[in-house]
Amino acid sequence: MSQTPDTIVHLLRHGEVHNPDGVLYGRMDGYHLSDLGRAMAEKVAGAIGDRDITHVRVSPLERAQETAQPLAAARGVDIVTDVRVIESTNVFEGKRFGQGDGALRSPSAWRHLWNPFKPSWGEPYKEVAARMMAAVEDARDEARGHEAVIVSHQLPIWITRLHVEKRSFLHDPRKRQCTLCSLTSLHYVGDRLTQVSYSEPAGDLIPTRDKGAPFSAGGAPEEHRP
Repeated sequence: MSQTPDTIVHLLRHGEVHNPDGVLYGRMDGYHLSDLGRAMAEKVAGAIGDRDITHVRVSPLERAQETAQPLAAARGVDIVTDVRVIESTNVFEGKRFGQGDGALRSPSAWRHLWNPFKPSWGEPYKEVAARMMAAVEDARDEARGHEAVIVSHQLPIWITRLHVEKRSFLHDPRKRQCTLCSLTSLHYVGDRLTQVSYSEPAGDLIPTRDKGAPFSAGGAPEEHRP
């Protein structure tokens, strides 16, 4: 059988969010893309809008919907909203974690931090992987022979990548290779995943503070084979 992928499912992280108070917004309503975030979404649409994308599946949260709109318009496809690709739950939602903030200073919060696998502060990683993979498989089936884009959030995308590459879910959140408006692409031959690739079509717009030291924004995609 040829190893040329016949279907690709791209996991697209949303763009920058307007969040001047530095709140951990999680699944909270009312958090929209910033002006820079909208520019990122437009740049992604310009970068991949000529690809054979026939299906766009999106988290219900505003920042994901707004990221998807330019691409869906460029491709002339409808947005399919899928709650399975939503952000993970978190007991610290609505709180700040900046210097001097009280969210982690209270001993009552410490009980949520002991288990990195659950994690104890939110949705278990296995559940994140299960719901994301169900959505990925549906998107793959809808776009069979073409390409699909799922617009989601950093943690769900990163956990999906760890799952398909059969890596441990235990990780340092500061070292996730999933910058704003990045693409984690799953390449399929039939139903078989043959390759994972990563790229940053809006990498030149990412603020330095969000790039993360271990990974450079831009440059050639890094590829992995499960």
